[in-house]
Amino acid sequence: MAIETRSLVERLGHAPDARLVILNCDDLGSSHSANLAALEAVEQGAATSATLMVPCPWALEAAQLFAGKDVGVHLTLTAEYPTYRWRSLTGAASLHDDEGFLPRTAQEVWAKASIEDVAAECRAQIDQALSWGVDVTHLDSHMGVNQMEARCYALYLELAAEYRLPLRMAGKAADGALAFPVRAPADAAGIVYPDDFLFRWKSPTTELLQRHVPQTAAGSVTEFLIHPVLDGPELRGYDLTEAQVRVDDHACAMDPGVAALFEAENIELISFRPLRDLQRAQ
Repeated sequence: MAIETRSLVERLGHAPDARLVILNCDDLGSSHSANLAALEAVEQGAATSATLMVPCPWALEAAQLFAGKDVGVHLTLTAEYPTYRWRSLTGAASLHDDEGFLPRTAQEVWAKASIEDVAAECRAQIDQALSWGVDVTHLDSHMGVNQMEARCYALYLELAAEYRLPLRMAGKAADGALAFPVRAPADAAGIVYPDDFLFRWKSPTTELLQRHVPQTAAGSVTEFLIHPVLDGPELRGYDLTEAQVRVDDHACAMDPGVAALFEAENIELISFRPLRDLQRAQ
């Protein structure tokens, strides 16, 4: 078998020096306000895709609002808010905390959950999205649970191969920062993923884009993400500490200056769909 030497951008049909950016809306389905903000960000702003938190109460509405749009599954094994919580689809005991909900931290998942239960739950979430009519474009992981622990990461790759979906890949420094190899196993499994991923929680996304978009390498695909939510009593009622981050991320997606930045830098905005099409054509 011939070894593929072309870059991802070339395999996607672009010029060798093209710079492609995915701007994904995380946490779709987490609330009605999140759904409306993400919809506006995709339809009228700079965002190109979203990922759905299937176990959340507003997920079905999100699936309906985003019919025909590019939506992935935001594999969800945590419920981080103090009083706004959700449970797994499968009901496995190892996936829940003493209050009966998905735990609040990734560390709790890794310490308690059996990998068999994690696998069944992740498949149930993907299958539920598909049954709602979502044409799933990719996978990523809420709070990085599936990306930062060896067992969960191996499952992450397995799911991507099984469902023939591209995935969010941690940034280029991940192979040195984590205690297990990241990119080589994905490459060996034929998984398609963006070349780089840039995100800093609580760092203003507009500033992050202004700093890093001009530095994106020629011939690369870079994913950035936002967590857009409309301000109001719903958001302020469940996110007691970081609501403003989400409000600011919605403003970022709608900011004409962000759109102008992409245009000035000759950035082409894409979603994960072309990556999925490439993976399925291999």
